[in-house]
Amino acid sequence: MSELKDRPYHHGDLRRTLIDTALAMLAADQNWTFTLREVARRAGVSHAAPYKHFRDRDVLLCELARIGFARLAQVMTTATSSPEFSPRRKFLEGAQACIDFALRNPGLYRLMFSSDADKTADPALHAAAMSAFGLLLGVLEDGQKTGCFRPAPIGAQAAAGWAQVHGLALLALNGQLLEEKVGAEPVRGALDVLLDGLCLGN
Repeated sequence: MSELKDRPYHHGDLRRTLIDTALAMLAADQNWTFTLREVARRAGVSHAAPYKHFRDRDVLLCELARIGFARLAQVMTTATSSPEFSPRRKFLEGAQACIDFALRNPGLYRLMFSSDADKTADPALHAAAMSAFGLLLGVLEDGQKTGCFRPAPIGAQAAAGWAQVHGLALLALNGQLLEEKVGAEPVRGALDVLLDGLCLGN
């Protein structure tokens, strides 16, 4: 009975406890080399317990990545929600929110875009990833409709925009945006160059 009493979860919360434990391990170690057995040990449950909810480690990793994309979409939505923002301002705010998210959650962000998070095999993960990408797409579509952005294939604009934002996030994570190489405000400078190419006006 004492073993059950000491477990850090209540009946019915095992799945949530395992996810929270894995997220904490990911944040602390900034990698996902842990095993389900290690997650179980850290969560204070039997080594067989995780298999009640996750067939294997890959399923758990996909769920962590799904959570990451859902959180990313949320912060980007908040950053771009002001009706007073122009499409250009919304793009800048959304991009900065994405980069800030990456810097606050380096391990999770890397997992989200890794081959270990197989979006093609997990519909829920794919939907979450597309929700974040859809925010960028929506900003570009609104920009074209209002005459702020150049009329061009929206997919090409979205690919260029996402590549720029994601690339800046990874460079920032790797500590490669050095002032002596790319100036004092490399993120804003790079985004402005991209937007100058997208915009018809300011």
